[in-house]
Amino acid sequence: MGILSRTSQIIRSKVNSLLNRAEDPGQQLDYSYEQLQDQLQSVKQGIADLTTQKKRLEIQKRRLEENVERHNEQAREAVEQDRDDLARKALEKKKQKMRQIDDLERQIADLETKQDNLISQKDELKRQIEEFRTKKETMKARYEAAEASAKVNEAMTGAGEEMDDVSRTIERAKEQTEDMEARAAALDELRESGALENNISDKSELDRELDQLATDGAVDRELETLKSEMGEADAEAGTDTEGEASETAETDAESTDVSEAEIESELEDLKEEN
Repeated sequence: MGILSRTSQIIRSKVNSLLNRAEDPGQQLDYSYEQLQDQLQSVKQGIADLTTQKKRLEIQKRRLEENVERHNEQAREAVEQDRDDLARKALEKKKQKMRQIDDLERQIADLETKQDNLISQKDELKRQIEEFRTKKETMKARYEAAEASAKVNEAMTGAGEEMDDVSRTIERAKEQTEDMEARAAALDELRESGALENNISDKSELDRELDQLATDGAVDRELETLKSEMGEADAEAGTDTEGEASETAETDAESTDVSEAEIESELEDLKEEN
């Protein structure tokens, strides 16, 4: 299993765990992006470590190559001095070093292959991270837009808890307003029918009728007085009619006084009966 496959499984496992706990998908996406970045750094660190190891093997190979060259010189010098035994030993050491060089070359080649693979995987992972970042930002924008739209719709439709309270408040205010309007209309009707005055006045209906009679009597008396005054003015035109007019005025006054007394007496009787 490659590094990318293991990384993908780890990230999916952590993301699924977060999905069960977190509520904000934006936070989930950011967390996943951070995990991918961490994995990319791990891959880069692995490449750096592998490169360091390869450099050490290459240094070791160069030293062995230097030893091989030195053993060659030793073998030549031994042959020149007719020391085949020393030349043989130098050549044996040369062979050992060459075998070590061959082994190092295989290790270096293997490390180079792994290094190339890691670099390719790093580039692929980097590409996937950039693609994921673009999708992440797009998904976050979509989620935020959907969240904002949901809040607006809740406010517009009254689906939110606060709007429910507002709706109930408006309904109560409407009921109270309608009750007050009905009460005002009823009072207007009572006032127009006269029932309102009857309810708030201390006088009974009989008292009001008697008051009206008294008013009518006062008007009649004032009318008679006016007529009397006009009669006196006419009497000044002739002497013969003066005494008759005076007598008539006195008679009318007495008649008026009797009528008023009778009215007052009748009014008192009616009050006592009431």
